[in-house]
Amino acid sequence: MAYQSLIMERKGAIATITLNRPDVGNAFNKELMNELDAAFKEISQDENIWAVLLTGAGKHFSSGIDLSLFSSLGDAAAAVEDSEGETYAEGTLAATVIRIRSMSKPVIAAINGAAIGAGLGLALACDIRIASDKSRFASIFVKRAVAPDSGCSFTLPRVIGLPRACEFMFTGDIIDAEEADRIGLVNRVVPHDDLMKTAMELVEKIAKNPPLAVGIAKEAMNRALTETDIKEQLKYEVSLQSKLLKTEDFMEAAKAFLEKREPIFKGK
Repeated sequence: MAYQSLIMERKGAIATITLNRPDVGNAFNKELMNELDAAFKEISQDENIWAVLLTGAGKHFSSGIDLSLFSSLGDAAAAVEDSEGETYAEGTLAATVIRIRSMSKPVIAAINGAAIGAGLGLALACDIRIASDKSRFASIFVKRAVAPDSGCSFTLPRVIGLPRACEFMFTGDIIDAEEADRIGLVNRVVPHDDLMKTAMELVEKIAKNPPLAVGIAKEAMNRALTETDIKEQLKYEVSLQSKLLKTEDFMEAAKAFLEKREPIFKGK
């Protein structure tokens, strides 16, 4: 698929997606939402891609929903009513969030600037967040008299804890990178000029590991967020382990260890 509002590049086992509407802060219009979901669908089906880096072009990660989608308040209300039965339809931001959370491939966000509203929701859907020291974050929804969307009400309290999520959501405050780091919203903050280098080094490090094992680790940890019985989680781990012990990558890891060399994984 030829993309107009984003750039997708492949290098080895890594795919890089860059939101590419810098003139409007990478705000989400219908085209960008459709292309972003299509890109992640394409990646999820590509066995040769083992990890994903997501960032934005220009000064911002994403400023949220493009308000030009709604020419009037009536259009906005009608759009919500029309979408109630199609919340997870392909081409929506909700579908992309679900795709990122459910796909086995790890997704790392390199947050190069503002991540606001739906832009914050997209960043929170990612497994790891590396932020520029110039980045800014806000839920902003209450200040626009709208409900949180893009999964923010689900992901935010799971990432930073309910009390902090409540304060952040209820105030609509904009916080800087240092505060985002302090409350655990991001994994780390780096100098702006070092952001892409640092994020890519992390993605490359992850992509050197066997993708089936990485994917199962992601699956297990996401499941643990809703599992209330550790015994059930332990049983689940055993079932996952039985799958991995039958893979070529496990045999290669064991052989490489005995031979004192680096393993060569194939994702099989």
